[in-house]
Amino acid sequence: MVNVGVLGATGMVGQRFIEMLENHPEFELTTLAASSRSAGKPYGEVANWYLDSEMPESVRDIEVVETDPASVGDVDILFSALPADVARKVEPKFAEKYIVASNASAMRMEPDVPLVIPEVNPEFLDLIEVQQRRRGWDGFIITNPNCSTIALTLTLKPIYDSYTIKRVYVSTMQAVSGAGYSGVPSMAILDNIVPYIGGEEEKIETETLHLLGELDDGVVKPASFGVSASCHRVPVVDGHTEAVFVELDDEFEIEDIKEVMDGFQGLPQKLGLHSAPEKPVVVLDEENRPQPRMDRDRDGGMSVTVGRLRKDAAFSNSLRYVLVGHNTVRGAAGASILNAELINEIL
Repeated sequence: MVNVGVLGATGMVGQRFIEMLENHPEFELTTLAASSRSAGKPYGEVANWYLDSEMPESVRDIEVVETDPASVGDVDILFSALPADVARKVEPKFAEKYIVASNASAMRMEPDVPLVIPEVNPEFLDLIEVQQRRRGWDGFIITNPNCSTIALTLTLKPIYDSYTIKRVYVSTMQAVSGAGYSGVPSMAILDNIVPYIGGEEEKIETETLHLLGELDDGVVKPASFGVSASCHRVPVVDGHTEAVFVELDDEFEIEDIKEVMDGFQGLPQKLGLHSAPEKPVVVLDEENRPQPRMDRDRDGGMSVTVGRLRKDAAFSNSLRYVLVGHNTVRGAAGASILNAELINEIL
């Protein structure tokens, strides 16, 4: 078993890590780190559990430690659910010794830090050697993308592999859990839609092209098509919905698009990794699907569900569809865990 820990263990994403690591066949959760006000106390005493599931009994009596490399003890992999401002300061300190699988945005676009979706760009793991050599670390940092980017890019990858994409437009309807438990006041979101999420549009527009780019001699060359995003917070607890519009250079049949998306598999599926869904992208034919409440938990929340796939009559060689992805599972904790499983398998 590989000993693992969670940084930022008391927050919503930290709790999702704990939930998903319970009874994991390869990883044993031994360390929980949080702020100084929680350190030295049992996790069950300091954590206000936000998820629908029960807090695992196995973590209730674990003593929370400071978010400091000197405090975490005997671990091999640390999952980071830290806020970006904290992560930028402390993740490099941990990476001097440990493997850090981070959900935080702080280090994602560093040129020597792999930003990875295992089904999309596992070859970017080659940057680990570059990172260790440049920084003199024994450990390293690997990051997963923004939650909305993950769902979008998983659906674009099979299209990108079969056709030439010219432009992508995406309008997101994002769940409140993406902002954390206290991130959006109830009076701001009930009976309302907030048409702005700070930094979200820029992340989608840059990270998507980075992920679909090419690694050439230790440098990522982003994909060359255009991406335009508009992001909105909606009164849904979990599950981001995205309306996607794709313009291609090529003529296509919609049934062929459905076939490549629904049949898409990547390296995690070939390796049979524990958290890998059998189908990363599931295509539905019902005209009123996908919906967050009905589709976010597909395959444990690790599959992205696509529906309303159709040609766009207003523009030639264009298609449009709607997707739903679970933002705190596939879009956060599950993404980091799958990255760690891939590392554990091939490195």
